[in-house]
Amino acid sequence: MSPRSAAITVVTALALTTVLAGCSDGSPDVDTIGRVAFDTALAIPPLAEPTTDAVGRLHFDLTAQTGTVDVVPGTPTETWGFNGPYLGPTIVAASGDDVQVDFHNGLKEPTTVHWHGMHLPARADGGPHQMVAPGDDWSPRWTVDQPATTLWYHPHPHGETERHVGRGLAGMFIVRDEAEAALSLPRDYGVDDIPVIVQDVRLDADGQLVSDTRDYIGPVGDRLLVNGTVGPSLAVTTDVVRLRLLNASPARIYNFALSDDRDLALIGTDGGLLERPFATRAVQLSPGERAEVLVRMAPGERITLQSRDVDLGGGPGLGGLNGARDSFDVLELVASDALNSVGTVPQTLVPMERLDDLDATGERRFVLDGKQINQQQMDLGRIDEVVTVGDTEVWDVRNNMALPHSFHVHDVQFQLLSIGGDPPPPELAGYKDTILLRPNTDYRLIMRFTDYTDPRTPYMYHCHLLQHEDQGMMGQFVVVEPGQRAGTIESGDTHDNH
Repeated sequence: MSPRSAAITVVTALALTTVLAGCSDGSPDVDTIGRVAFDTALAIPPLAEPTTDAVGRLHFDLTAQTGTVDVVPGTPTETWGFNGPYLGPTIVAASGDDVQVDFHNGLKEPTTVHWHGMHLPARADGGPHQMVAPGDDWSPRWTVDQPATTLWYHPHPHGETERHVGRGLAGMFIVRDEAEAALSLPRDYGVDDIPVIVQDVRLDADGQLVSDTRDYIGPVGDRLLVNGTVGPSLAVTTDVVRLRLLNASPARIYNFALSDDRDLALIGTDGGLLERPFATRAVQLSPGERAEVLVRMAPGERITLQSRDVDLGGGPGLGGLNGARDSFDVLELVASDALNSVGTVPQTLVPMERLDDLDATGERRFVLDGKQINQQQMDLGRIDEVVTVGDTEVWDVRNNMALPHSFHVHDVQFQLLSIGGDPPPPELAGYKDTILLRPNTDYRLIMRFTDYTDPRTPYMYHCHLLQHEDQGMMGQFVVVEPGQRAGTIESGDTHDNH
């Protein structure tokens, strides 16, 4: 073992010792099952209403602003949101649409808007190089060019992402296309096609948000907000309802299941629809991951979406300290006495091209350990990797710790070739942009880089446990033309994305 590797191992061991020492008196396990009143109708984020300019481009307006939400009745909790006090409107666009988002920063500090999961130019990505000062505007534009899927948007300021997202700056971005439109699926937004944005929060004695770290993965809360709603209930009017699940929490990992253990039909993950529905009792999502599931209902019945014990690895001690034993009632589904039919749910969805590692032009290795990737912490001025447009690459990603990490890659959707040397399970057979990394496990990802090149403006790859990201568990890559070299990252040249 090299001296540097030995030093990293010592640091990791010390970090775990600190975690155990800091939590030895124990925050109690959280269990809200059977204790949620479900006395509030689930809020449905409004659809962002675009305007169309002379060349047919869709313009969406977003403003980051402060506000309050009564998490506890009668006690205003200070929050942030887009176009409102908490969260943001749902943006819907079709593949092929030219879009422009006219963003205004109404906060008193800089922030960004990152389009998580979107394939787009680096200068429009909204990462830490596209900071928007208080009172300033930013208008990224791009052509939507990917299959129908559930994406989301959130800030990405270096060192502050956890705080900005945890205060409520997040929203859903739905992409539609002709292939999805041809399927007999629920798609009436807010009626049978429901956004389910889940965030956990913790309040101090004055009812204000706190993000004190209970555990290694980051701050975890003791109560849930779903679309900003406390104790949410959804009135279901169709025999099948589509839930677009988004884990928008900074750190908590959920294991979603129904209270009567009936199957969920998983139809889509981060990058779009699967080839066919997959029947499963539970769907586990780490921060940033999404899943589309179908729930079949009978007239007059009530069932509850819950999050139960989560398999985080690390044994019962470390897992418990990171919320593995926590259980939540998330959302009540209440079916009407008479339900409209959405038709026969298809047994096949969309064809999927399988990327082949034999076609890969190269392979890269990424080891996540402590708060570092490949023994380095984030440097905004350093380009870590240079990728050639058109190439298909295999990224071998390893979590080298006894606790979970996650891994998110900007711009591209990847497929999993293997997990710990084994083929991925059916629920991970689709395209992904974020993946939970189990302890001491290797993940082989394959991805293709297309369309956009920029030798001076990087995309990010990072742990999506946001405290880890903020503490430097992030790197940068640029995509270049064949034979081109990376340029120098220049500050102050980040608002010109046209």
